[in-house]
Amino acid sequence: MSRAATTTQSLGVLLRALRLPSFVECYEETARRAEKEGWGFDHYLSHLTELELADRERRRAERLLKRSRLPADKTLDALDLERFPDKVRRQIPTLCEGGFVERAENILAFGLPGRGKTHLVCAVGHELIARGYKVLFVPAFKLVQSLLVAKRELVLEAELRRLDRFDAVIVDDIGYIQQDRDEMEVLFTFLGERYERRSVMITSNLVFSQWDRIFKDALTTAAAIDRVVHHSTILELTTKKSYRAEAAQRQNGGATAKRSRGKKK
Repeated sequence: MSRAATTTQSLGVLLRALRLPSFVECYEETARRAEKEGWGFDHYLSHLTELELADRERRRAERLLKRSRLPADKTLDALDLERFPDKVRRQIPTLCEGGFVERAENILAFGLPGRGKTHLVCAVGHELIARGYKVLFVPAFKLVQSLLVAKRELVLEAELRRLDRFDAVIVDDIGYIQQDRDEMEVLFTFLGERYERRSVMITSNLVFSQWDRIFKDALTTAAAIDRVVHHSTILELTTKKSYRAEAAQRQNGGATAKRSRGKKK
């Protein structure tokens, strides 16, 4: 084996040891390009470094997305913005920038079932991940169950610390849970722990005047509302028809049209 080949092989081993996979993959091809185009050493190293950093950002985004549990199809590109009120449409670009996360503020999305609440907050969640924020999507009933199990096993503080690693936690469909007192208390504890420290993004089909169905007594309800409303953006989704109802109508309409064409034949 020639000395040049030995040196190249040794360089690959060293780069792997340094955990520089993009360097390993690209340094030989980039060296040939550098020689052909007359690059200097600074240009060569700068180009490889840019490739490595871009690849690291891509891998980090993939890890964040996997950990987030966000529905893959509920992205901003798939969101029909025309369905939302003008005020909400104007707010979305600012929310996607993530400033509310930096300020530990909350997003509260209200509306009847099928109005796009979940899709909207998930779309914002996807954009936050693209900017490097840590996001977790969890249905409200699953969050309550996990917190209740942690409390029973005397590890509630550890579970809250785990959740605290996320810059924003999306709690979906908080209006559908009907807790007993233990369940209500762990949810209240979760909201209290994140207050003014980390962001929550909540969807609900219940307006605040109906939150006593969740927190049972007036005092706890008022305290919970106070914590989530303070420093928050409220999105009211007031479209007349639900996504699911319109999709069903389109599907039924298409099926009817096919039957009509079949009869004509």
